[in-house]
Amino acid sequence: MNNKKVCDKVKTNWPVMVLLILGLSTIIFPLYMAIVIAFKQPSEMTNSISGILSLPAKWSLDNFAQAMEVTDFWRSLGNSILITVVTVVLSIVLHSMMGYAIGRNRAHSKFYKFVYLFVVSGMFVPFAILMMPLAKQTAELGLANWAGVIILYVVFYMPMNVLLYSGYLVNIPIALEEAARVDGASTWRTYWKVIFPIMKPMHATVAIITALAVWNDVMTPLVIMSGTGQNTLPLAQLNFQTQFGTNYNLAFASYLLALIPILIFYVICQKNIINGVVNGAVK
Repeated sequence: MNNKKVCDKVKTNWPVMVLLILGLSTIIFPLYMAIVIAFKQPSEMTNSISGILSLPAKWSLDNFAQAMEVTDFWRSLGNSILITVVTVVLSIVLHSMMGYAIGRNRAHSKFYKFVYLFVVSGMFVPFAILMMPLAKQTAELGLANWAGVIILYVVFYMPMNVLLYSGYLVNIPIALEEAARVDGASTWRTYWKVIFPIMKPMHATVAIITALAVWNDVMTPLVIMSGTGQNTLPLAQLNFQTQFGTNYNLAFASYLLALIPILIFYVICQKNIINGVVNGAVK
C-alpha cells in the first residue's frame, strides 16, 4: 500500500522532475564547458562540436598560470576583494538603518512612505542612463578610483536592500523595542543591541546578493576607473578580448579562478539566504 502511494506521488510529480532536470542541465553544461576549455590547449579547439565538447588530451595548469600573469591576478584580486568587502559592510550598516527607519515609520507617516517609494523606484533606473553623467561627476570630484566605485555601488544597491530590510522588519515584534525602551535604552541602542542582531539572516542575504553583483560587475569599474591602472578581476579579464578574437582557453581559466572566492563566500552564507529572502518578501 505504501509502495503504491509512493509510485502515485512520483507519477504526479514528473513535470516537476523534468523541470528540475532541465534547470540542472542549464547549470552543469556551461560549467562543464568552462572547465574543459580552461584545461585545453588552443590547438585542441576545433570548429566541430565533438572537438569542443571532448575532454582535454592532457590536463595542465598552464592556462591558469598564463591567465594569472596576463590579468596581474593578485593585484586585481586584491582590488576586487577590497571593493566588494567595503561595499558589503557599508551596505549592511547603512541600508539596514535606513530600512529600519522606513519600516517602523512607513505605516503611519506619509513622509517615510514617500521616501520608501522614492528609494525603491531607483530599481527601475537603468545604469546606461546614468553612466556618462556619473563618469563626469566622479572625475570632477576626484573620485575616478575605487572609492568612487564603492560609493556608487552603495547607492545602486540601496533600493533592493532597503526593500528587503524594511520587509524583514515586519517579522520582528515591536514589543521587543518597547521592552528595551522601558529598560531605558535609546532608539540608537535598541537598534544595535536588539534589532541588528535579530536581522542576521537578512544581513547574510544582503551580503551575498550585493557581493555577487559587485564581484561580477564590469561596467561600473570600466566607466569610472578606466585608464587609472586599478583593475578589478572582471575588468582585467577584458584583456583576453581583442579586435582579432578572444583567447577562450585563458579567459575560461581566469573565470574559474575568479569564481573560487565568491563561491566560498556563498557556501559560508547560504544557510541564512533562503530564510532571509522569504521573510524579506513579506510587506
